[in-house]
Amino acid sequence: MALPSLHLVERAFPMADRRLLTNFPVSGKAPAAAAVLGDSGLIHGYERYTVGTRSPWELLKLVFRIRRFRPNAMVYLMAARGTVTAERDLRFFRTICGIRNVIGIPVTEDMQRCRVDAAGLLEPEASRLARNIGALGEAYLNESASWDMRLSDDEVAAADLLLQPVAHMPCIAVSVGTKVQAKDWGRDNWRALLARVADLYPNHGLVLAGAPEESEASEFAADGWRSVEGAGPVVNLCGKLSPRQSAAAFRRCRVFLGHDSGPMHLAASVQTPCVAIFAARNKPRMWFPFGKHHRVIYHHVDCWGCALETCIEQKRKCLLSITVDEVLAALTATMKVSVAKTS
Repeated sequence: MALPSLHLVERAFPMADRRLLTNFPVSGKAPAAAAVLGDSGLIHGYERYTVGTRSPWELLKLVFRIRRFRPNAMVYLMAARGTVTAERDLRFFRTICGIRNVIGIPVTEDMQRCRVDAAGLLEPEASRLARNIGALGEAYLNESASWDMRLSDDEVAAADLLLQPVAHMPCIAVSVGTKVQAKDWGRDNWRALLARVADLYPNHGLVLAGAPEESEASEFAADGWRSVEGAGPVVNLCGKLSPRQSAAAFRRCRVFLGHDSGPMHLAASVQTPCVAIFAARNKPRMWFPFGKHHRVIYHHVDCWGCALETCIEQKRKCLLSITVDEVLAALTATMKVSVAKTS
């Protein structure tokens, strides 16, 4: 979601040494920022800290590293965590780290919140971030160049090498994994869906993507695809490609099908149409893949916006009320548009 803002920062400070202050991943399935940004040139280096550290020694070392870097400006692209936390961060960077030019810290409620437009739709997080650093210029959110990950030839070649079994046919990318239980549509749903998809698109290959630990669940779902006579070949890339190489693989696919997840955002960044299955744990549209060519299935239930990572009491009713037929209809509509654009 921060890609357009990072492109804007590059345009605003083209000659600067741009470094990202980033935490170590809080989940084993979540890649580090460096794995996503790679050698794109948007960022030249990283300063890392441990999530939630209260160690005075660790904080002192961080302050020393920042002061030694002597930044002329700091651009804030964190998720909203409340105005009190934003004010604390502002004091830290200005007073303790000595950075006078601090841009985008959301110290007001308006900067913290995604706005609601005239149609009642919530502003995407990418838009909120770009709005908060609007002093630097226009982020051009609707232009594909603003989402460019600048994949290298080597990254594309690595993806193409593993995609050789399906290189001669159109492909559908699928990621059944998710980091949190509340986002998981369920193995049986995925298996039933892929059987239906294989029946509708017999001349297509299936490309499975995700973390290494998602390989088994992906294979279980793919058995639905394989159960259909004449189904195309299956390539399981789980754990075999870096995030950026995965993005290169998604670029070769006609459509991406998956949960609200990192792979979904990678696919959206390379302009592959997404069919995304969303739980209602977050408010609608805030974290949807950006762009009008995606289709999101989101059921607006009474407990929407709960932010739960594990849903027991409500039994994931927002998610499990989504049917295979509903997802299949969204996929077929997306595929028709994809064919029209290709033609």
